[in-house]
Amino acid sequence: MAVTTPLMLMGCTVAPLSTLDPAGPHAGSIARLWWVMLAGAGILSALVFVLLALSFRRRATPGRAKAGVWIGALGLAMPVAVLGALLIYALLAGVATLPTPAADTVRIAAESRRYGWRFTTTSGRASEGVLHMPAGRPVDLAITSVDVIHSLWIPRLAGKMDAIPGHTNVLRVRADRRGTYRGECAEYCGIGHKDHGFTVIAHDAAGWAAWVGGGTAGNMGGER
Repeated sequence: MAVTTPLMLMGCTVAPLSTLDPAGPHAGSIARLWWVMLAGAGILSALVFVLLALSFRRRATPGRAKAGVWIGALGLAMPVAVLGALLIYALLAGVATLPTPAADTVRIAAESRRYGWRFTTTSGRASEGVLHMPAGRPVDLAITSVDVIHSLWIPRLAGKMDAIPGHTNVLRVRADRRGTYRGECAEYCGIGHKDHGFTVIAHDAAGWAAWVGGGTAGNMGGER
């Protein structure tokens, strides 16, 4: 585990869909949660291996084993303490990503179908397959579907949220800086699911004003 995990992570840190390369505060919270969970898993794994080693050692020595200490303290109390701490941290991280009220929040409707996405601002500007949003401001995506269940996911900006027919879910996303990102459908929705993605363009203030006003935002470029 100590050898294979760093090797696997080398392929996850720089990629369009990497959750370990966040470009916004909400994705950053999720990335930190991932690292904390990895640390917790490492602690529990180390505990199990230590207990296993001690059990073999005690078998080789005379004397009666204290079952209460092994089962109660080492087998139950320590895992419960570690898992409890991880649960509390995960709940706090989840609360921090909720769409809390903010004066500068932008709301965009996101409608999914097999196999496309349509995004519409409150001013009525719509786009197919490309989500235009401002950088440096909270954006609430009002997500729904017109056919089957899909799931909107922009790994570098936020967690995923289901798109359910007849129901609207709200997902808060935020990009720290302008750039181009990649989004995907994270719920298998049919034979064309693998191509059910979209592009996210985070504009600076001037570019966003131009987009909302009906003009072009110019060349936004990509972060990488």
